[in-house]
Amino acid sequence: MTRHNDIGRQELRQKIKNRSIQCAGNAGLKIFGLLNCSSGKRMKKENRIFFKTETEAIAAGFRPCGHCMPDQYRQWKLMN
Repeated sequence: MTRHNDIGRQELRQKIKNRSIQCAGNAGLKIFGLLNCSSGKRMKKENRIFFKTETEAIAAGFRPCGHCMPDQYRQWKLMN
């Protein structure tokens, strides 16, 4: 897990290109989604965190975004 404020723009772009960052989440709401999610793009930089994988985000206690990950969200909702 990497906080947006703790990483430089160049390093962030490199990690996304290398696919070592695949998901972004909102630390306050405990929601994660895809990097291209329009809901996620609107969140404040200080609330944004990045994950290597969906599995890492779920292990950290985050739930899938209902907007960009509707199938995963429905499955999560059934389990909780």
